[in-house]
Amino acid sequence: MKVIAVATQKGGVGKTSTTVNLGAGLALSGARVLAVDLDPQAQAGTALGVNLVGEDQLARSFGWLLQARLQGVVMDAAGVWFDRSELIADFEDAGRLHLLACEESTMTAAQDLIHKKGYQATPVLRRVLLELEERFDYVVIDTPPAVSSLSATALAAADYVITVCVPEYPALKGAAATRGTVAYVKDRTWGECDPQYLGAVLNRSNPPSKWKAQEVNIRNGMLDAGLAPFVTDVRSDNRISDSFAYGVPSVLGFASHAPGRMYADLMNQILMRMHQPEDKWELPARIEVEAHSV
Repeated sequence: MKVIAVATQKGGVGKTSTTVNLGAGLALSGARVLAVDLDPQAQAGTALGVNLVGEDQLARSFGWLLQARLQGVVMDAAGVWFDRSELIADFEDAGRLHLLACEESTMTAAQDLIHKKGYQATPVLRRVLLELEERFDYVVIDTPPAVSSLSATALAAADYVITVCVPEYPALKGAAATRGTVAYVKDRTWGECDPQYLGAVLNRSNPPSKWKAQEVNIRNGMLDAGLAPFVTDVRSDNRISDSFAYGVPSVLGFASHAPGRMYADLMNQILMRMHQPEDKWELPARIEVEAHSV
């Protein structure tokens, strides 16, 4: 089982879209996938068609399970996750897609409890996931867009970390900060957790004909900052954001169209990097600024 966390310190860059489309794409390829919504805003659940409303649904919030584990009470994750395999049922040779969903109050309470217990509580999610390693091939984690105990918990749970950027200067700074944070996880968990940084996704990009100076600078800045951007970026497309309203990731709803192809290409590059040393990773070429309009 491989655990991938999608993280950034800047909100609004498409972290959740990246998470759910990566998870759904892996399931579409035949893998057994668990998506984990660790963001109190619970957008990953919405993107996969799950909104925790009512007492019965709230009882299945992953926030409760984390709180229980932090207090020494064992709960089985299988009792709270949602089977979303119906989303890929019409695709031949598809795998399985499950979701650990959350909602704001229970996940915020879990975050407060992790914070109070300090660094020794940071590996709690990793320990939960290790119990599931025979059930899933991949776990993808959606994280809060801020420096928090939940973000630290997600990074500690991961084998690999991907960050997300958009063609805006604040997003570049947030992505670079996330890469720097990954390097400290091993020391802060006394060697128990050791995630590998895997690269940065440029999201909501423009076609080359519409590049302005800022986008060119961001693309080059990702290389200069050592963010190891993927060759495939995800172009701006209303179908990706519109998919939230239907609870079906665009890699499934538009599998044969541009969104599906972009995420499929990105997924393949991510999988390739997992099996290559960093010095073998393919990176996009640096852009000559003077060749583009300002």
